[in-house]
Amino acid sequence: MKSVRVAALLSVLLAASPAWAVKPFTADYEASVMGGISADAQMTLASAGGDRWNYVLSVDSPVATLRQATVFEDRDGAWRPLSGNDSTQMLIKKSQKNASYDWARGEARWSGDVKADRAGPVKLQEGDLDAMLLNLAIVRDVAAGKPLTYRMVDNGVVRTQAYQNLGKDTVTYAGKPRQATKVSRSSENKQVIVWVVDGLPVPARILQKKDGKDELDLVLQSVR
Repeated sequence: MKSVRVAALLSVLLAASPAWAVKPFTADYEASVMGGISADAQMTLASAGGDRWNYVLSVDSPVATLRQATVFEDRDGAWRPLSGNDSTQMLIKKSQKNASYDWARGEARWSGDVKADRAGPVKLQEGDLDAMLLNLAIVRDVAAGKPLTYRMVDNGVVRTQAYQNLGKDTVTYAGKPRQATKVSRSSENKQVIVWVVDGLPVPARILQKKDGKDELDLVLQSVR
């Protein structure tokens, strides 16, 4: 009888435990783009009022400036992208794409520098994320020991993103070695590797590779 009561109590406590808490932060990264060009990068999460949050990643280098921004809502631990902006400015090329996620209609659309077949609409499902929110979702789900499989609705298409847990690795953060969980996914000619350190709200490192070559490497320097 006692064991039954203990089990019931544990189930109540787990049900009452809050989801991975969304809190504001500013994270500074040391970046490398296009196979070796040094850059500064910053990832920020700030309240946009109510249950809405503004999540931004910016990368500034001598040859290119990249900025990705997502506004999302936190519905009791379930995240919904509401809008997105993806801009790239290179020496001789500019690009800007805008995303709108209309949950009332259940569809997503894109505008700006997008091809006609990528403008949408794309049908939305509960649990859908955009590419930016995957960064936060991976940190959250690694900590919780949950499967790392997501339905990503981004840039006019729907893709299933399944990350594999590659075990433990060591990264350097704040001048000290830290144990990290290393996860990865591959699709066609692209690979993304993410290192997650327990207690940090953002990835300790994100490495994107294309055709076997480093395309973007973000290494966390500080978070506040």
